[in-house]
Amino acid sequence: MSSDPDNPDSAPNSQNRHDPTPRLRILLGEVTALGPGKARLLEAIRSAGSISAAARDMGMSYRRAWNLVETMNRSFREPLVDTARGGTRGGGARVTPLGEDVLARYRRMEERAAEAIRDELDAMRPLLRDDNE
Repeated sequence: MSSDPDNPDSAPNSQNRHDPTPRLRILLGEVTALGPGKARLLEAIRSAGSISAAARDMGMSYRRAWNLVETMNRSFREPLVDTARGGTRGGGARVTPLGEDVLARYRRMEERAAEAIRDELDAMRPLLRDDNE
């Protein structure tokens, strides 16, 4: 199965189905403004300093990463990622201060959501099938 940042269920995962994990997405209508894959992409851009390098690090195409960045930037009042065109010195990208704030808030929301539903997830665990069943 290929990895799709908008669909964390498709991401390579060492957990089996007996380790259910909540996934949080911020939707604007039908558009995912921010989700697990887009948050990982922001972190990769922060580390790599470019969309291209972040895409390589995540095993996705540059076009896919660019489209995800464009969706995030259109979903918020200000861009989450600033880009500089390539050329002789090369281009680059950086997560903006708003992007850093949104990412930190998203990670806190993930933690709080996981804590809020932990007991129910624990109760659900024995009801799930093993991958081999």
